[in-house]
Amino acid sequence: MAIRNRSHQTAVSTNNPETMDETTPPRKRPRGIYLLPNLFTTAALFAGFYAVLAATQNRFEAAALAILAAMVLDGFDGRVARLTNTQSDFGAEYDSLSDMVAFGVAPALVAYHWALGALGKIGWLAAFVFTAATALRLARFNTQVGIADKRYFQGLASPSAAAIIATGIWTANDLGIDGADVSWLAALLTAGAGLLMVSNFRYLSFKQVNLQGRVPFLLAVAVMLGFAVVYLYPPLVLFALSFTYAISGPVWTLFRLRRSRGRHRRDNAGK
Repeated sequence: MAIRNRSHQTAVSTNNPETMDETTPPRKRPRGIYLLPNLFTTAALFAGFYAVLAATQNRFEAAALAILAAMVLDGFDGRVARLTNTQSDFGAEYDSLSDMVAFGVAPALVAYHWALGALGKIGWLAAFVFTAATALRLARFNTQVGIADKRYFQGLASPSAAAIIATGIWTANDLGIDGADVSWLAALLTAGAGLLMVSNFRYLSFKQVNLQGRVPFLLAVAVMLGFAVVYLYPPLVLFALSFTYAISGPVWTLFRLRRSRGRHRRDNAGK
């Protein structure tokens, strides 16, 4: 029995990091990164970079489409990582850096080259507000991972804010509207989208939607009709959807405040 206890103590002491001998080689950490999800992240980063290059050549429709492509690619990398069980801290950090370029720097510079440059200092200030707000939004999101309610976003998500800029420029370009003619409206839209990102308004995240389960037949019909409506005039319909989602946060917050005040008044009247 004594021998058995001694052997157990020896095993525990050799497995304890505090009692390990200095000559014991440390356990090696696994090297390398997961390729598949990071390919999507790299593609999204490239799309944001390409959007900036296209804007410098006055190819604003291509720049807007590149930002929208970055949104699609950004939506795939996380899902691919979860499906293939290849999530990592490196992938999360890399995704944030990619989002900063594709949804922070790229939309601001595209908007600046398209319309904001005509306003001088006010134009670059509006572009910087959007860029800085994206950085703050991503930093706040990263610090709240694991503790925030996954059903909602606190503040407008950066891809949604970038979609407002991209679809707005796409729509104006398709209608033949010159950016210099709507420079003040573009500045208001750019700065407003940036402020919504750092606001405390709550937005539905749609993360609880189960795409693998059964759905009602009418929902499938509604999705089909939605695609048909988008096909009628993609730039304007997508801009309307992006703008509606952006203002849904303030509208929902005001509705909740009004309802809570009404409930509070009824409670006080009943006393």
